[in-house]
Amino acid sequence: MTYIIENANVVKKGELVRNSYLVEDDLIRSVKTAFPKYRHMKMDASPYIMTPSYVLYMKELPVYKSIKETKQFYLNDFILKGCLVFLTTVSVRFKHHLRPELNRLRTRLLNCPVDYIIGVRISVRLLQPDFIRQLKREKVPAIFIEVKHEKELDEVPWGWVKEASFPYHCPFIPIFSTEDSKERKRLKSKWNEVMENNKLPSVDDELKHAQPIPYPTQAKIGIYPLKSNLQPGYELTYNFYSYSREITKIEELDLYHYHRERLVISVLRGKVIRAGNAVAFKPGFGEQVTINTPSYYQLLE
Repeated sequence: MTYIIENANVVKKGELVRNSYLVEDDLIRSVKTAFPKYRHMKMDASPYIMTPSYVLYMKELPVYKSIKETKQFYLNDFILKGCLVFLTTVSVRFKHHLRPELNRLRTRLLNCPVDYIIGVRISVRLLQPDFIRQLKREKVPAIFIEVKHEKELDEVPWGWVKEASFPYHCPFIPIFSTEDSKERKRLKSKWNEVMENNKLPSVDDELKHAQPIPYPTQAKIGIYPLKSNLQPGYELTYNFYSYSREITKIEELDLYHYHRERLVISVLRGKVIRAGNAVAFKPGFGEQVTINTPSYYQLLE
């Protein structure tokens, strides 16, 4: 089916821009200010502010929940917040546990109603070339590394690790295992020094649990532009917020944090997930997002 979403108020760098979208088979085929000569069915989006779906980082998912509790978790933590994609991790303590842990989480997510990406969480000692090659074969797009002491980072054979990751350069993301603010600052400084000296794809700081992932980090992981993107050639996944004329300048994250009551419509891969108070909860509709090329795009912080 081909149709046009016209007169959408799209948030771009804090400004509202009027765009129209030609949609075919749930993909965005073209973006223009208008399509006046096209005779396809048109949907007027002028009463709304349009944004891509937010991508949340969830350090871990609740376990041993009932079906009812699981449904409420997905509704409250994702769908009702306009978050139709999330990144989560499996904790791997031994190399031979990688495949079983990944399969265990995939099984738990079989009934997930939104899309998801799976990374791994490991200790520094597992940063060995053979394990990096395992991660590459499994197409794990993000490696979260638990850092406890500065000296740990000096013991890693970074050159071999970098060589083993080629050409699948998924980023290293730190988890600083200390509550002491001064120690965390030292660990962060050491982490950035090591990453820069070895020219490794990485994230400078920890990701915040249950918060949207910044676009530059999404690009390093490979989530953007594959997801969270309203450009030609990509899937139709978006949110509509009710629009009022007094809103002229606004950031996407402002809508997420302060205007959630304005969220009225959410669409995932062309299918309406939420329309007003009606939510189409579809167990199993969510898909694991396979990222073939992480660190391909670079966005400035």
